Amino acid sequence: MRLSVQSLAEQINDIGFQCLGCGQCCQGDDNSVVVFPSEIRRIMAKTDLDWLEIARPPKDGEWDSNGDFHTLEWRLKKIGPGCRFYQKGKCAIYGSRPLLCRTYPFYLVEGELCCSECSGLGLKIEMDTAREIAEQLISRHITEIKEAIALTERYEDFQRGNCLEGGSYVVHDSEGEHRVPRFTAPRSSPHPRSCQ
Repeated sequence: MRLSVQSLAEQINDIGFQCLGCGQCCQGDDNSVVVFPSEIRRIMAKTDLDWLEIARPPKDGEWDSNGDFHTLEWRLKKIGPGCRFYQKGKCAIYGSRPLLCRTYPFYLVEGELCCSECSGLGLKIEMDTAREIAEQLISRHITEIKEAIALTERYEDFQRGNCLEGGSYVVHDSEGEHRVPRFTAPRSSPHPRSCQ
């Protein structure tokens, strides 16, 4: 299927959208922004932060027989319920924000334009802005496909098991496996940081 910037831009223009700067997409327990290795490196280059200050493993995954927790891709780090980069009512890395943030509330499913819930939908949008979002959506779509293919090519399966103290996170992404220590967290945390 061939995606057309013009067709997507016209659809976005028909729907209408204007960012209200409310920050709702940057906050909340359900907020989970997938960020790819190249995007993490771009943020690192623009900040003084290291990898794990920018991104963390997601909550979904499986334990292996050594007590390590395996998961896929990375998510922007959160502080409390919000993105760590949402500061004083705005994005601190706006120029380097991930593609998911650049295209919100729009996304593509099998080439079809879809929308997440957002208060800015239905508002007047300039065609140039709609075209810019359409270009970013296509870039995101291509990037997601490339990342998924690379992840699949580098993924090595493992024997399933249970949580053991001292295990690590194993994050599988387009670059292969990354082992990182499990982070300490309150016992009430749903994140698999320690065995409970």
